[in-house]
Amino acid sequence: MNRTTPSHSLNSAPDDGTSGRDSPWLVFLVFLRLGLTSFGGPIAHLGYFRDEFVTRRRWLTERSYADLVALCQFLPGPASSQVGMALGLSRSGYRGALAAWVGFTLPSAIAMILFALGVSRYGDVIPPGTLHGLKVVAVAVVAQAVWGMGRNLCPDALRVTFMTIAACVVLLVPSAWGQVGVIVVAGITGLLLFKPMQAVAHDPLPVMVSRRAGGVWLVLFFALLIGLPVLTGLFPGQVLAMVDAFYRAGSLVFGGGHVVLPLLQSEVVPSGWVSNEVFLAGYGAAQAVPGPLFTFASFLGASMAIGPSGWVGGMICLLAIFAPSFLLVAGALPFWESLRRSVHTQAALAGVNAAVVGLLLSALYQPVWTSAIHQPQDFGLALVALVALMVWRLPPWLVVMGGGAAGWFLSVVW
Repeated sequence: MNRTTPSHSLNSAPDDGTSGRDSPWLVFLVFLRLGLTSFGGPIAHLGYFRDEFVTRRRWLTERSYADLVALCQFLPGPASSQVGMALGLSRSGYRGALAAWVGFTLPSAIAMILFALGVSRYGDVIPPGTLHGLKVVAVAVVAQAVWGMGRNLCPDALRVTFMTIAACVVLLVPSAWGQVGVIVVAGITGLLLFKPMQAVAHDPLPVMVSRRAGGVWLVLFFALLIGLPVLTGLFPGQVLAMVDAFYRAGSLVFGGGHVVLPLLQSEVVPSGWVSNEVFLAGYGAAQAVPGPLFTFASFLGASMAIGPSGWVGGMICLLAIFAPSFLLVAGALPFWESLRRSVHTQAALAGVNAAVVGLLLSALYQPVWTSAIHQPQDFGLALVALVALMVWRLPPWLVVMGGGAAGWFLSVVW
């Protein structure tokens, strides 16, 4: 293929003329570089991916990439990681999907586990104000996410109403199953109330997974989702409980990385696995590392007060929270071509997306706001951090570092 000719499918050659386009090693190296440099959250990650795979390497067309992003936003889980898995899957099969995930995820996972070990072993050395500053920055980060998602996903009065009702219900029923119930009801209600227009023309998405194999992956996804809680009840144990909790979080979170916050908090804090202070400090620190926000799970696993912790606990939780993403991507890709044209799917998704914003709005209040904003200076620091993110457009890692330093300074002055 001529280098200057854009591809028209996910399986066409890169424009650099290399012969290793199907090599999992090449896929790993490309995604490792992205995993080391992709700051800014899932929306920014999708921008990095577009520049790398549409503009530079021409692994797929603009329209094909938009279709792929649409699929991964439709599925629960971290959209940017799922796009990476799908690209790796289409380039080099299952080994390519694994290579893409490892390359993109490993840098931030290692950083989060090291941070957890530092907090647990040297927490007394770290000034208390520094950790509190990280918690305050988390307020600004979640507020920015609520605002951005609300503008995109709640453009009319009906969806704003969905968002408001979802937030109120989750605040009144603060449990993982309450959040799941809100999402299910929002999908059914959206199916009844919304009438989106038919999808526009698009490029097909050739994939290396048959419909039969896709069906097997989807069956396995639902079998684990239903079976893990049953197994945990029959054979109580911390490891199985951790796998169940984090697998369920990865299976039921719509809307990207920030939305996992309330679901994980309801799993690990009330049970005593991780203290709320450590939880929010880790969430704040997660904004300062590149790669997917779901690697926050590795921090929580490494910080466990019960059962395995450290590197073992971190890897258990990391694998458990990302496993649903792989199963869903491999299972849904073969069926997406017909599914994406369904107006019923689009209507249900409109309701689900509005409810997701409500879930994140409830998390902004509880636990993020109530655990971090206690004094006027806390509110002031959160406000400055929010302006730094939304108006000054500073990178999140710089805002996090500044928040930690400001928290220490305020603890000394006051």
